[in-house]
Amino acid sequence: MQEPALTGWVGWLATAVFVVSYRFRDQRTLRWVQALAAVLWVVYGLARHAMPVVIANLLVAGMAVYSSRQTRPDLSRASDGGRSRTS
Repeated sequence: MQEPALTGWVGWLATAVFVVSYRFRDQRTLRWVQALAAVLWVVYGLARHAMPVVIANLLVAGMAVYSSRQTRPDLSRASDGGRSRTS
């Protein structure tokens, strides 16, 4: 049984968004973009009737949103001209 073309594109888009998320240095932004990718994976999983994909990515999206709210802004940028302490 062949999947609809749109379903495949949602899966590829989810993959691309997740990969791009690692380009962000700000932890909050990274987690919000990863949450978006997880939501796309949920849509993909629902379209494929793949409940393990749905459940796993609901958990990932929830944790990404939760942890993004727990992350404090990087205060070191204001004091050192934008350089991180590890660079």
